[in-house]
Parts: sequence; C-alpha cells; structure tokens
Amino acid sequence: MNFELTKEQRMIQKMVRDFAEDVIKPRAIETDIEAKFPEDIFKQMGELGLMGIPFPEKYGGSSGDTVSYAIAVEEIGRVCGSTGLSYAAAVSLGASPIYYFGTEEQKEKFLTPLAEGTALGSFGLTEPNAGSDAGGTKTTAIEDGDHYIINGEKCFITNASFAKTIIVTAVTGKNENGKNIISAIIVPTDTKGITIKGNYDKMGVRGSDTAEVVLENVCVPKENLLGDPQKGFKQFLYTLDGGRISIAALGLGIAQASLDKALTYAKERKQFGKPISSFQAIQFKLADMAMEVELARNMVYKASWLKDNNKPFSKESAYAKLYATETAFRAANQAIQIHGGYGYMREYEVERYLRDAKLLEIGEGTSEIQRLVIARQLGL
Repeated sequence: MNFELTKEQRMIQKMVRDFAEDVIKPRAIETDIEAKFPEDIFKQMGELGLMGIPFPEKYGGSSGDTVSYAIAVEEIGRVCGSTGLSYAAAVSLGASPIYYFGTEEQKEKFLTPLAEGTALGSFGLTEPNAGSDAGGTKTTAIEDGDHYIINGEKCFITNASFAKTIIVTAVTGKNENGKNIISAIIVPTDTKGITIKGNYDKMGVRGSDTAEVVLENVCVPKENLLGDPQKGFKQFLYTLDGGRISIAALGLGIAQASLDKALTYAKERKQFGKPISSFQAIQFKLADMAMEVELARNMVYKASWLKDNNKPFSKESAYAKLYATETAFRAANQAIQIHGGYGYMREYEVERYLRDAKLLEIGEGTSEIQRLVIARQLGL
C-alpha cells in the first residue's frame, strides 16, 4: 500500500489551498452572515478548472481522479463550508450523473459547460414527503409524443437558483410488480413552468443556495431522459454513493479547520499563568480530535481510491460519509469548548463550523441511512 499522494494530487492540493486561503477564506464570515451565494468565486473556480476535476478533457474537464477531487472539496471546506457544499453538489450531483449515464450528445451539450465552469448544475431528488424514502417520489413525468410533461415539487435543492440544468427524478410508469419506475430527466431551468424559490433561512451553510423547485406542466424532449428509464432509482443510488465521498471530504475539511483553530488557540490562551495546551484535559481533547481527523481522511481517500479503481465502494463511501461528518460535528463542538466564551463568538469562526457541520449528518443520506446502508452491505 502506498499512502503518498501523487505529484498531480499534491499540485492540485496546493493550488486549491492557495485559492481557498487567498480568495474564499477572507469572505467566509461575510458569506455566512449575508447568506449570499458567492457567484463570482464559482466563476473563478471554473476558470481554474476546479469544476471539472473528475471529468475527461474532451468534455472540458481536467481528467483528474476522485482522490484529487476529494482533496479539492476538503481544502475548500476547510475555509468555508458553504462554498464547499455548493462545490461538492455541483460536481457530484449536478454534473456526475450526466457523465455516468448520459449519451454522447447529452455530455457534449450539458456536461461540457458544467465541467468548464461556465454553468452550474443541480440535482432534484428530495421532495416534501420523500426525504430518506427517496422511493416515495411523487413528481411525475408523463409521455406526450416526443416529450415528457413533468409535474411535482422538490425541496432543499442545492444550487437550484443559480443552475442552468436540474436533473429531476420523476415517476415515469409502473413495472410488472406494480411499483413505480423512477427515471432521471435533465431539465434546463429556463424551461416554461419551472418556479425556483430560494427562501430558506438556514442554521448553517448559509452561503450555499438551497431552493424549492416547483414544476407545473414542464415540457422537455425525450432525449433529455438520462440513462436507462427502468434503472433511474439504481442510477441515483450510484450517484449518491459518489456524492457521499464528497460530503465526507467536506466534513473532513471542517474537522481539520476545527482542529487547526483549537490547536492554535490552546497554545496562545493562558490561564493560571500558563497556556491551556499544557493542561491534560485540553491535550486529551486535541489528541482525540487529531486522531479522528486522520482516521476520517484515510477513509475518505480509501473510498475515493476504490471508486477510481472500479471496485465496489458503496459500503466504504457510507463509512466515510458517516464517520467524517460525525467527526466534523464532534471536532467543531470540542473546538468551541476549548475556545470557551470566545468560541461562541462569530469572529472566532468555530461556531460556524458547528452550524455547517450539522447539515452534513443530514444531507446526502442521514447518519441513520448510512448505518442502514452499511448494515445491508453486511448482509443484514
């Protein structure tokens, strides 16, 4: 086993870290307070090639691997959870399904602008009554000649307000057992009948756009159907497996930031005439944080490596997502505790880490769903 990053991976890590420190970090507090999506930053990320890291050059990408992409998410998440979440969603959910399951024509038309960073993508799965039970989708797509007529409502959709395309999951019929057939359809957001409202007031990741999408008699051509119409459910499960790696990487970034802040503060803050880092109670907290961050990193990288090498990775992506996101929340909570009263103040940032980390235990499959996935992989 070789745990060293390749030369290319180290180069991407340095490039993204420098960009994150120089461009994203100075605006992280402002982004959170104003709850404003940093559209100009995403434009710069596109120009740097970050939006297309895991996609081939022929579609405007960088031909990087999943490990490189996970590193990029980690580095962005380390300075701003909001920007990290929108980045992860744009690549893993908005663009990747088109790369995995799209026709050549769909890739050229829809994936290329997403990979080049000239457009943003979104993934419309969650509904008011279909969260963890994604199979409970109520949105319908009825065939009408050469088109589908889509009706339904999606909620909590990341990037929707700024997306050029939304991949919408919808019921397209029944199978021989009478169960719903759920398909995925690429829907341009300028199509008549789409209403997008970004009016959620969120606890955390406030600078990441989250919107409600209402589809009323939305008419799209049949050639926008993504992949096999009979396997839409399996397709988005595979998409979510990959997405979980990116959310795990985001959790890793927030956990690393929490450790960094806590370590620096503990060395500087003096009580009873000496730095609080000299007290065993604080040392043990920091030791546990450091250990969990490194274990999370190993799991994120392993799941990424498995995906890159075309090996099964469903169980490992669930491991990574579950452990890294729960580590993020624990690390942020401990960082606040180590900061004491200062940790409760916005300017010290660790309170934002906690608020941002909480979503990661919910989105892309709750912690409970991850445990269910793992249990099923164990044959239970």
